[in-house]
Order: sequence, then structure tokens, then C-alpha cells
Amino acid sequence: MNVNDVIDKNFSGVISIVQRGKNIFQGEYGFADKANEIPNKMDTKFGTASAGKVFVATAILNLIEKKHIKLDSTIGEILKFDLKQIDSGITVRQLLNHTSGIPDYFDESVMDNYEELWINTPNYRIRKSSDLIPLFIDKPMMYPKGERFQYNNTGYVVLGLIIEEITGKPFDVYLQETIFNSCKMTDTGYFELDRLPAKCAFSYIYDKEKDDYRTNIFSIDAKGSGAGGAFTTALDVEKFWMALLSGKLINKESLKMMFSLQVSEGCYGYGVWLLNGKIPSFQGCDPGVNFITSCDLDKLVMITILCNVDCDVETLHNKIYGMIVS
Repeated sequence: MNVNDVIDKNFSGVISIVQRGKNIFQGEYGFADKANEIPNKMDTKFGTASAGKVFVATAILNLIEKKHIKLDSTIGEILKFDLKQIDSGITVRQLLNHTSGIPDYFDESVMDNYEELWINTPNYRIRKSSDLIPLFIDKPMMYPKGERFQYNNTGYVVLGLIIEEITGKPFDVYLQETIFNSCKMTDTGYFELDRLPAKCAFSYIYDKEKDDYRTNIFSIDAKGSGAGGAFTTALDVEKFWMALLSGKLINKESLKMMFSLQVSEGCYGYGVWLLNGKIPSFQGCDPGVNFITSCDLDKLVMITILCNVDCDVETLHNKIYGMIVS
């Protein structure tokens, strides 16, 4: 098996593969900082975009276990702000599995460029989940709650707000205390783009006109929300998988729900995609950010790809997975 055979020459990031508990491949490619030619390393922190939804889902399921809320609790019962046209009967379950119909501030079915969001709203103002409320609160429902699956970023912003309402803490602080610290994920967190800590990769967008790269500092939220935006490393992702699977974060019943198809048309559980209908995976894509990780529980194969340029990591993941299991 030669993983490098399927990696494009322009790939920039890291790849880690674990099989039966043993790391069988680690690869480091390209630069975390192109201008200063600082290479990507296994301990480089990368943005992960929507992959952070799995952390929010884990926290919500844990709060349900602790009986602070129920899957069928409604947003009208929990949240204190005026929902306007949004159906107050939307449940936590519907937010988790993307069937809520809540208006999406970034509707990926009609928008393909996340940068478009910041034409009228400066991205540097988005530093907490509540900063995103004005982007969706005045919009009508997309469809009646529970009618169908449609991937929805607002739903997870609202789940982040639910965490804050219940715990009295910013959602990222709560995730840090209950998940990242618990898993010893020392290189994971929600960082502001203009205050990045050491060993963070810049995320790069290719500029065709200038035949050069620019960073995504004006292209995404200044700080992540419940919809995504965590920074992490390959090693920390593997720590999370092991803690999640061992029952350290949520119990077996919750884990079974998380990894079960919640909607027939969506290949989605709670916070995770189910590749081929059964392999749990969480992934994310923003301008200059591409991430995917999966864990095949039958073949005991874990693949993690973190990339700081625009790249089809899902196709790369599938090629690598095919090489390993063939």
C-alpha cells in the first residue's frame, strides 16, 4: 500500500491512518504558512469547518443523559429570545438530524460560496453563536418541521445556543471543559482568526487571476459557532474517536443513536454522516478548509485528513479507504 500514489501534488495538510489500534501511516504535506515556508506537521492545528457539529451533538446527547433536556424538548421551551416566524415546536431531535426546517443562514442547496455571507455582514463581527442570529431570525421557515432532511447550519447554531442556555457558559467553553479536556485534546479549540495560537495552519484560497494564494481570514466567521469552526490536529481527532467509542463521553445507547440512520434520505445520524449507510464520519468544508475523518467499526480502520487548501478530501478519503480494505 502506497498512500502517496493517490495524493495530488498540490495537496497541503496531513493524513493519519490507524488500523486495529496501530498507526500504519502518517503523511505531512505542504506548508502551514506559505510565506514563511513553515511546513505542516502532525501537531499542526487545522480548521475543520462543519466537522465541529459532532462535538455539539455529543454535548447535547450528554445533556440529555443528564436529564437537562429531552430529544423532544422544543426550542420554544428552552430559548428565551423571540423566534418570530420560526416554529417554536421544533425539537432538539429535529435540529440534530437536520429535519427542523429552520431558516438556514447558509443554505448549501442554493449557495455554494460561503464568502457571499459577508457582503453585508462583516465576518469579523461573528465571534459568538448569538452573533449569527440576525442572519436567520427574520427569515420564514424553509419547510414544515419534520417534513424532510435538508442539511442545515442554523440548526447547529441553535443547538450551540441551547447548550449556552442550559449550562450558562459559552458553548465553546463548555465543549472545552467537558469534551476536549476530558479527552486530553490539548490542541483543539475554537480560536479567533486574528488571535490564532501557535502551530495553527493558515487556510489558503487559490486566486486564479493572480495565480497565487490568499488566506481565508475575510472568508469565514472570525470565530466558530455551533455550526462548526473548531481547530484540531490529527492526533486529537483520534483521541476523540477513542473516547467516544469507549463510552467516556456518552453512553452506549446515545452512541447507538448517534451512529444510526435518523433519516432515510440523508445518510445522517446525530452530528455524523454515515458513509455507505454505516461508517461514521464527520467532515467539513469552508473556503481553504477541507477535513474528513471516518472510523470503520467492522474493519477497525480510522482515516483522518486535514487540509489547508481547497481539495476534494472525500474522494481522496475514498481512494485511501479502498486501498486499505481491498
